[in-house]
Amino acid sequence: MNTVTRGASCADILRRAEQGVLPTQAEAFALADFEDTRALAAIAATLRDQGFLNVVTYSRKIFIPLTHLCRDVCHYCTFAQTPSKLDNPYMELDAVLEVARHGAEMGCKEALFTLGEKPELRYRAAREWLASHGYSTTLEYLHDAAKAVFEETGLLPHLNPGNMTPEEVAALRPVSPSMGIMLESASDRLTEKGMPHYGSPDKVPAVRLKTLADAGEARIPFTTGILIGIGETRRERVESLLAIRQMHERHGHIQEIIVQNFRAKPGTKMRSAPEPDLDELLWTIAIARIVFGPEMSVQAPPNLSHGVLSQIVAAGINDWGGVSPLTPDFVNPEAPWPHLDELARETAIAGKELHERLTIYPRFALDAETWGDAGLQSAVLDRIDGEGLPRTDDWCPGDETAPPASVLDRIGAEPVRVSNDIQSILHRAAAEEDLTENEIVRLIRARGDDFNAVVQAADALRQAQNGDTVSYVV
Repeated sequence: MNTVTRGASCADILRRAEQGVLPTQAEAFALADFEDTRALAAIAATLRDQGFLNVVTYSRKIFIPLTHLCRDVCHYCTFAQTPSKLDNPYMELDAVLEVARHGAEMGCKEALFTLGEKPELRYRAAREWLASHGYSTTLEYLHDAAKAVFEETGLLPHLNPGNMTPEEVAALRPVSPSMGIMLESASDRLTEKGMPHYGSPDKVPAVRLKTLADAGEARIPFTTGILIGIGETRRERVESLLAIRQMHERHGHIQEIIVQNFRAKPGTKMRSAPEPDLDELLWTIAIARIVFGPEMSVQAPPNLSHGVLSQIVAAGINDWGGVSPLTPDFVNPEAPWPHLDELARETAIAGKELHERLTIYPRFALDAETWGDAGLQSAVLDRIDGEGLPRTDDWCPGDETAPPASVLDRIGAEPVRVSNDIQSILHRAAAEEDLTENEIVRLIRARGDDFNAVVQAADALRQAQNGDTVSYVV
């Protein structure tokens, strides 16, 4: 196939993608050779806006590193430590709860549990600690720690437990509304000698994909994603995304795709390895959005890309992942979380409204009976609004108290960037044209500057109809 034919083929694929047609496997692989990142990002941003409007979400969380012990030896990782470098093999439950209580006081809603893979299979210190506390496996302790955090603080646990058997998946479902495991790559080549996953049995792609499948069978909302810049090719990235998509098409349980860029860390075998440049990150984000379409959440961690967040939004993400006002990113300790005010400003510069979410994504939270354990369903539903996003205050219509100041301030604020569809609907309403049900729903869903525009348009219509007279009935 010559370059002209290939370019035309990719143009056709992208044109269909913009119309909501997911690329086939062959078409997705064809896009692996398409190098126009700007063109990909334009399509990806359009798809993102179709699914998520003008909102970019994040989860307000605490980070609980239950154990830094791990049986794997990934060549880029600083999270995993040997027993000799740790004061204790595991966080004691009292320490876990102390962090969780502080997080709850600061308004966090998620407790992210991260841990090494099956350290008891490698380290005597892990086995001895577990035995002394009445456990035989790390995941048994994880279950009890997550249960205690939920029951005593109200934080919703999100578990990154590593690979699991179907029985372990079932055991953890009652204590966690969502879980996750990074596929990282579907390429077996990365497990060969000299590659980053050599000597790490839990990073064999088939093993991780089996855990993804088992989570789908158990109907657990699941987060996964890829790590870029560790020696994989663009085609292998596409292969990884397609493997995840196939799993999601079978079970419908993937709630989020993370595109995480490799960062070289001192003290690791890959300390001198080149990091992926911005174009590689933006290209991969855009491809992920195109492969999965408008409805899938696509995330990129904001602490790994300071100074370019607006470009990342423009490439098609709709989520920043978990951001903590209390605990560091223990996986990337060299990269502190951005302050939430800073993140909101950067998101606004990109023309989007930053909004909190729960650890379980809206479409799953709204169907908690299907996707949540019976013991967690009420806790999830009590925390969300009609769109599945968390309530950030206790006010409701009819309340005798005043609405929150943040809402009142918006009513008089001049909107800066209003979505095109909102502008069109408001123009039709001002012309006294009948609105469709979908258009009315869209107005009700307005957030950020779109909300300002809707409120001010309604006020203008009121002024035109009634002037400044407000009537009432005694």
